[in-house]
Amino acid sequence: MKLEKDSIFYRKLWSLMIPIVLQNLMLAMVAVADAFMLGGMNQNYMSAVSLATQIQFIQNMFLAAATASLGILGAQYWGKGDIKTLDDIFCMALRLCGMVSVIFFIGCVFFGKYLMLIFTNESVLIGYGVSYLKIAGCSYLLTGISQCYLVIMKTSEHAKTTAIISSFTVCVNIILNWIFIYGAFGLEAMGVKGAALATLVARILELGCSIMISYKDGYIHPDMKRLFYRNKQLAKDFQKCALPLLGACLFWGIGFTSYSSFMGHLGVNAAAANSVAAVVRDIICCFSAGISSAAGIMVGNELGAGNLKRGKLYGIRLLKISLVCGVMASLLMLVTAPIILHFVNLTPQAAGYLKGMFGVIAFYMIGRSVNDVTINGIFGAGGDTMFDMYSLAVCMWCLAIPLAALGTYYFHWPVVVVYACTCIDEVGKLPWVFLHFRKYKWVKDLTH
Repeated sequence: MKLEKDSIFYRKLWSLMIPIVLQNLMLAMVAVADAFMLGGMNQNYMSAVSLATQIQFIQNMFLAAATASLGILGAQYWGKGDIKTLDDIFCMALRLCGMVSVIFFIGCVFFGKYLMLIFTNESVLIGYGVSYLKIAGCSYLLTGISQCYLVIMKTSEHAKTTAIISSFTVCVNIILNWIFIYGAFGLEAMGVKGAALATLVARILELGCSIMISYKDGYIHPDMKRLFYRNKQLAKDFQKCALPLLGACLFWGIGFTSYSSFMGHLGVNAAAANSVAAVVRDIICCFSAGISSAAGIMVGNELGAGNLKRGKLYGIRLLKISLVCGVMASLLMLVTAPIILHFVNLTPQAAGYLKGMFGVIAFYMIGRSVNDVTINGIFGAGGDTMFDMYSLAVCMWCLAIPLAALGTYYFHWPVVVVYACTCIDEVGKLPWVFLHFRKYKWVKDLTH
């Protein structure tokens, strides 16, 4: 009997995790394509776009609070079989994400220069960044809506579809990157503007595909008649999940963005090395992010269906899996580092910085993997979202950011030492995470 239940668990884990990992990898490949294609033309192009995309990173923090709440409540109501309530949650998330998208669109298109000044004082990087944001900012109108559709597909057991949509749009994005950046087929080379235009076209296709597929049998699409309907009890539940998540996302997002700001103020070589390191880190983190998403859905389904004991067992198993994933990610970083260093086109000083950063990332990956799966997946599945905000307030804002800021502006530490300070928060969380996990506050049915 136990063997049969184990096979069900792992079959469901693989069916969710593999498409989500593939989706995350494909999305990360866009950043890789941007880095290599722009870096192949001009190191400053790559650095400027890397800094400019931090604006979207901040936008994604707001969107993540809404879409994560959609995923948490959606997984539980899907496990319960209440489709009508799930549709109301979907509409609520669409409203919130739409408002956030409009605000960031206005900021990027009309106030790009002031936003770039947050991250760097290098005039050449600011100029290229503003050119990128004026076009890419239009795509930020669509991103939040697309994310809601993709989250609801994963929650309703259509993770493979999200992987197909993302793979298609990423391939289109990369091909258009090559055409627009370098000026293929007789077009004029557009550089950073080409990368932005390729992103905009890909986002249009992604949203169009998501909407069309949502009307197929077995999929969930928003009831437009109820798009602005407000269910008070549901809004209260959504708020309980979303507000701590928003606080955590802002703590993490602004803090993480400040790390790029520190690198940007350490010079163009540090900014260039950090750009490549960020892309590599994000690719490897796709595996833990995939397990995290699968964990949230699996544990949430069981808790929403009233199977609290099984949900708890799933959480314990997934925590152990996250440790294995972290060790494997660390080894992968060490193995691939020499290959990446061989292919990137950086100045000798920037390449030296990047080599040291890769060593730091290898240790960072263990903490990042455990925290991704446990905090974002397992704790979130039961609505235990407050812990993330507290842990970030202490480990990031009271430890990592002050150390990195002092090292950058006061003590003038070496670039790699400052970079290590920006990574210390994920490792510092681990003892606290394990203690909180054992309290089992996350074993909770949130449905009504």
